[in-house]
Amino acid sequence: MLRSVKASDYMAEKLITFTPETDLFEAINLLLKYRITGAPVIGANGELVGLLSEADCLKAILTLTYHEEEMGGKVGDYMSPEVFTISHDADIISVAEEFIINKRRRLPVIKNGKLIGQISRRDVLRAVEQFAQDG
Repeated sequence: MLRSVKASDYMAEKLITFTPETDLFEAINLLLKYRITGAPVIGANGELVGLLSEADCLKAILTLTYHEEEMGGKVGDYMSPEVFTISHDADIISVAEEFIINKRRRLPVIKNGKLIGQISRRDVLRAVEQFAQDG
């Protein structure tokens, strides 16, 4: 029965997103302000072009410090361009398997090639909890 629950039923839809041109420290401030560990990076046509994580930000800061460069730069310089995604109609079991097998914390949710949300491990746990309460 749980297989009928879709990623789109539990994903977050109001996302903090960046563009490749977003200032790195502006992005870091937003990650801190909203207490999130990463955010999708969206191109000019609304397509998903990358993901910026806390780890990406730390790597950027270490690289800049090591090379004694001025702190700064753009998100596009430091984001991870390879992004694992999940379809909006993927069942919640498939989402959970993806988290376990590939050790992901969150997955952008895609519909017709566009980003429509993001689902996290916590969202999957919420789905299971609700299913258990309703069952």
